[in-house]
Amino acid sequence: MKFDTTFTNYGSEVSAVKLAPVVVQDAHTFEILMLAWANDEALQLTQKTGLATFYSRSRSEIWVKGATSGNYLHVQQVLEDCDFDTLLYLVEPKGPACHTGSRTCFFRTLDEGRR
Repeated sequence: MKFDTTFTNYGSEVSAVKLAPVVVQDAHTFEILMLAWANDEALQLTQKTGLATFYSRSRSEIWVKGATSGNYLHVQQVLEDCDFDTLLYLVEPKGPACHTGSRTCFFRTLDEGRR
């Protein structure tokens, strides 16, 4: 499956990279683990390797979740939303998804604010 990344530029206005938001969900618990971004190359690598691969907006490069930490996300299925502008990776996580060490990146309520 080739994802159509020509729909919108989700990056900065000066960026020519076409990105799609990727919601990452545990395939067994259905817990939302993280949100990241993918371009066409990242999606193709995800499909080829079975490892969640993304595009870093801050570093302007492809990255594989777990390449540094060992906390890989093994992709079981890739779904598109009804508008074809967002992806959902159903994964089997091998460790915490968040760089903080938390299982999910969504562990704070809005009321807690940024600390």
